[in-house]
Amino acid sequence: MNVTLLDYGAGNVPSVQRALHRQGIHSERATTPAQISAAKILILPGVGHYAALIRALDDQSLRQPLLEKINEGTPFLGICLGLQALFATSEEAPQLTGLQIFPGQVEKLPQTAKLPHMGWNTLQLSSESPLLDGISHQDYFYFAHSYAVTLPTDRSESPTIATSHHGKKFIAVLEHKNICAVQFHPEKSGTPGARLLANFLRPHS
Repeated sequence: MNVTLLDYGAGNVPSVQRALHRQGIHSERATTPAQISAAKILILPGVGHYAALIRALDDQSLRQPLLEKINEGTPFLGICLGLQALFATSEEAPQLTGLQIFPGQVEKLPQTAKLPHMGWNTLQLSSESPLLDGISHQDYFYFAHSYAVTLPTDRSESPTIATSHHGKKFIAVLEHKNICAVQFHPEKSGTPGARLLANFLRPHS
Protein backbone atom coordinates (compact mmCIF):
# COMPACT_ATOMS: atom_id res chain seq x y z
CA MET A 1 0.00 0.00 0.00
CA ASN A 2 1.29 3.44 -0.92
CA VAL A 3 -0.28 6.52 0.69
CA THR A 4 0.19 10.01 -0.75
CA LEU A 5 0.35 12.99 1.60
CA LEU A 6 -0.46 16.31 -0.01
CA ASP A 7 2.42 18.56 1.06
CA TYR A 8 1.48 22.18 0.40
CA GLY A 9 4.28 23.58 2.52
CA ALA A 10 2.57 24.18 5.84
CA GLY A 11 0.97 20.88 6.73
CA ASN A 12 1.69 18.48 9.56
CA VAL A 13 3.21 16.05 7.09
CA PRO A 14 6.18 14.65 9.09
CA SER A 15 4.00 13.69 12.06
CA VAL A 16 1.50 11.93 9.82
CA GLN A 17 4.30 10.12 8.02
CA ARG A 18 5.69 8.89 11.32
CA ALA A 19 2.24 7.71 12.44
CA LEU A 20 1.82 5.74 9.21
CA HIS A 21 5.35 4.33 9.46
CA ARG A 22 4.56 2.97 12.92
CA GLN A 23 1.82 0.91 11.24
CA GLY A 24 4.18 -0.30 8.55
CA ILE A 25 2.65 1.93 5.89
CA HIS A 26 4.87 3.60 3.30
CA SER A 27 3.92 7.14 2.34
CA GLU A 28 5.21 9.72 -0.07
CA ARG A 29 4.73 13.46 -0.33
CA ALA A 30 2.98 15.09 -3.27
CA THR A 31 3.92 18.64 -4.18
CA THR A 32 2.92 18.71 -7.86
CA PRO A 33 -0.32 18.19 -9.81
CA ALA A 34 1.15 15.09 -11.49
CA GLN A 35 1.93 13.45 -8.15
CA ILE A 36 -1.60 14.07 -6.92
CA SER A 37 -3.05 12.68 -10.15
CA ALA A 38 -1.05 9.47 -9.65
CA ALA A 39 -2.17 8.94 -6.03
CA LYS A 40 -4.08 5.82 -5.02
CA ILE A 41 -4.87 7.01 -1.46
CA LEU A 42 -4.75 10.70 -0.46
CA ILE A 43 -4.31 12.36 2.93
CA LEU A 44 -4.48 16.13 3.36
CA PRO A 45 -2.91 17.14 6.69
CA GLY A 46 -3.40 20.70 7.81
CA VAL A 47 -2.23 23.02 10.54
CA GLY A 48 -2.12 26.79 10.80
CA HIS A 49 -4.21 29.34 8.93
CA TYR A 50 -6.98 28.47 6.48
CA ALA A 51 -5.71 31.06 4.00
CA ALA A 52 -2.27 29.43 3.86
CA LEU A 53 -3.79 26.13 2.79
CA ILE A 54 -6.24 27.49 0.22
CA ARG A 55 -3.74 29.90 -1.32
CA ALA A 56 -1.13 27.14 -1.55
CA LEU A 57 -3.58 24.85 -3.34
CA ASP A 58 -4.30 27.57 -5.89
CA ASP A 59 -0.79 29.01 -6.23
CA GLN A 60 0.67 25.54 -6.79
CA SER A 61 -2.17 24.45 -9.12
CA LEU A 62 -3.16 21.63 -6.76
CA ARG A 63 -6.86 22.39 -6.36
CA GLN A 64 -8.09 20.92 -9.65
CA PRO A 65 -6.17 17.62 -9.56
CA LEU A 66 -7.19 17.18 -5.91
CA LEU A 67 -10.87 17.71 -6.75
CA GLU A 68 -10.59 15.36 -9.73
CA LYS A 69 -9.12 12.58 -7.59
CA ILE A 70 -11.77 13.00 -4.92
CA ASN A 71 -14.55 13.02 -7.51
CA GLU A 72 -13.08 9.90 -9.13
CA GLY A 73 -13.53 8.03 -5.86
CA THR A 74 -9.94 8.00 -4.60
CA PRO A 75 -9.91 7.31 -0.83
CA PHE A 76 -9.35 10.65 0.90
CA LEU A 77 -8.68 11.64 4.51
CA GLY A 78 -8.61 15.29 5.58
CA ILE A 79 -7.03 16.20 8.92
CA CYS A 80 -7.88 19.42 10.82
CA LEU A 81 -7.66 22.13 8.13
CA GLY A 82 -8.02 19.25 5.69
CA LEU A 83 -11.60 18.88 6.96
CA GLN A 84 -12.32 22.61 6.90
CA ALA A 85 -11.08 22.95 3.32
CA LEU A 86 -13.85 20.63 2.12
CA PHE A 87 -16.47 23.29 2.86
CA ALA A 88 -17.42 26.37 0.87
CA THR A 89 -15.94 29.19 2.97
CA SER A 90 -14.36 30.02 6.31
CA GLU A 91 -14.67 33.02 8.61
CA GLU A 92 -10.91 32.79 9.05
CA ALA A 93 -10.43 33.92 5.43
CA PRO A 94 -13.84 34.97 4.04
CA GLN A 95 -12.34 36.29 0.82
CA LEU A 96 -11.24 32.79 -0.22
CA THR A 97 -13.25 29.84 -1.52
CA GLY A 98 -12.79 26.34 -0.20
CA LEU A 99 -13.06 23.11 -2.18
CA GLN A 100 -16.89 23.37 -1.97
CA ILE A 101 -17.42 19.62 -1.72
CA PHE A 102 -19.85 20.30 1.11
CA PRO A 103 -22.00 23.41 1.61
CA GLY A 104 -21.57 25.54 4.68
CA GLN A 105 -19.08 27.81 6.39
CA VAL A 106 -16.30 27.16 8.84
CA GLU A 107 -16.97 29.38 11.86
CA LYS A 108 -14.95 30.63 14.81
CA LEU A 109 -15.64 28.84 18.07
CA PRO A 110 -17.36 31.00 20.72
CA GLN A 111 -15.21 33.55 22.55
CA THR A 112 -16.76 32.27 25.77
CA ALA A 113 -14.58 29.17 25.37
CA LYS A 114 -10.80 29.21 25.75
CA LEU A 115 -9.26 29.55 22.30
CA PRO A 116 -7.61 27.87 20.65
CA HIS A 117 -9.30 24.61 21.55
CA MET A 118 -6.05 22.81 22.26
CA GLY A 119 -5.83 19.51 24.03
CA TRP A 120 -7.75 16.30 24.56
CA ASN A 121 -11.46 15.87 24.00
CA THR A 122 -13.93 13.07 23.40
CA LEU A 123 -16.31 12.33 20.55
CA GLN A 124 -20.07 11.93 20.53
CA LEU A 125 -20.74 9.23 17.95
CA SER A 126 -23.86 9.90 15.91
CA SER A 127 -23.80 6.91 13.58
CA GLU A 128 -21.94 3.67 13.07
CA SER A 129 -19.08 3.69 10.63
CA PRO A 130 -16.13 1.46 9.70
CA LEU A 131 -13.93 4.52 10.26
CA LEU A 132 -14.88 4.53 13.95
CA ASP A 133 -14.76 0.78 14.46
CA GLY A 134 -13.46 0.06 17.95
CA ILE A 135 -13.68 3.72 18.99
CA SER A 136 -16.04 4.86 21.75
CA HIS A 137 -17.19 8.04 23.47
CA GLN A 138 -14.61 7.30 26.16
CA ASP A 139 -11.64 7.68 23.80
CA TYR A 140 -9.77 10.99 23.76
CA PHE A 141 -8.37 12.73 20.67
CA TYR A 142 -6.02 15.68 20.35
CA PHE A 143 -7.51 18.93 19.00
CA ALA A 144 -5.75 22.19 18.06
CA HIS A 145 -8.07 24.72 16.39
CA SER A 146 -10.11 27.89 16.83
CA TYR A 147 -12.51 27.32 13.92
CA ALA A 148 -14.90 24.47 13.20
CA VAL A 149 -17.96 23.49 11.18
CA THR A 150 -21.29 23.77 12.96
CA LEU A 151 -23.84 21.02 12.43
CA PRO A 152 -26.40 22.00 9.78
CA THR A 153 -30.02 22.55 10.79
CA ASP A 154 -31.12 19.76 8.44
CA ARG A 155 -29.01 16.79 9.45
CA SER A 156 -30.72 14.28 7.16
CA GLU A 157 -28.06 14.72 4.50
CA SER A 158 -25.17 15.62 6.79
CA PRO A 159 -21.96 13.60 6.38
CA THR A 160 -21.31 13.91 10.14
CA ILE A 161 -20.63 10.67 12.01
CA ALA A 162 -19.24 12.19 15.23
CA THR A 163 -19.25 15.55 16.97
CA SER A 164 -17.29 17.16 19.78
CA HIS A 165 -17.97 20.15 22.00
CA HIS A 166 -15.93 23.21 22.92
CA GLY A 167 -18.10 26.26 23.45
CA LYS A 168 -20.56 24.66 21.04
CA LYS A 169 -21.08 21.38 19.24
CA PHE A 170 -19.13 21.00 16.00
CA ILE A 171 -18.32 18.37 13.39
CA ALA A 172 -15.44 16.21 14.58
CA VAL A 173 -15.64 13.37 12.04
CA LEU A 174 -17.37 13.20 8.68
CA GLU A 175 -17.67 10.48 6.10
CA HIS A 176 -19.28 10.56 2.66
CA LYS A 177 -18.58 7.87 0.08
CA ASN A 178 -14.77 7.92 -0.40
CA ILE A 179 -14.30 11.06 1.71
CA CYS A 180 -13.32 10.95 5.38
CA ALA A 181 -12.19 13.89 7.48
CA VAL A 182 -11.47 14.64 11.13
CA GLN A 183 -11.13 17.94 13.00
CA PHE A 184 -8.61 16.48 15.45
CA HIS A 185 -5.11 15.10 14.84
CA PRO A 186 -5.15 11.29 14.78
CA GLU A 187 -1.37 11.26 14.35
CA LYS A 188 -1.08 12.89 17.80
CA SER A 189 -3.90 10.96 19.47
CA GLY A 190 -2.14 7.83 20.66
CA THR A 191 -3.87 4.46 20.40
CA PRO A 192 -7.33 5.78 19.38
CA GLY A 193 -5.77 7.89 16.63
CA ALA A 194 -3.76 4.94 15.37
CA ARG A 195 -6.94 2.87 15.34
CA LEU A 196 -8.74 5.47 13.23
CA LEU A 197 -5.88 5.62 10.71
CA ALA A 198 -5.85 1.83 10.50
CA ASN A 199 -9.62 1.80 9.98
CA PHE A 200 -9.28 4.30 7.13
CA LEU A 201 -6.58 2.27 5.42
CA ARG A 202 -7.92 -1.25 6.05
CA PRO A 203 -10.35 -1.46 3.09
CA HIS A 204 -7.53 -0.50 0.72
CA SER A 205 -4.81 -2.85 1.97
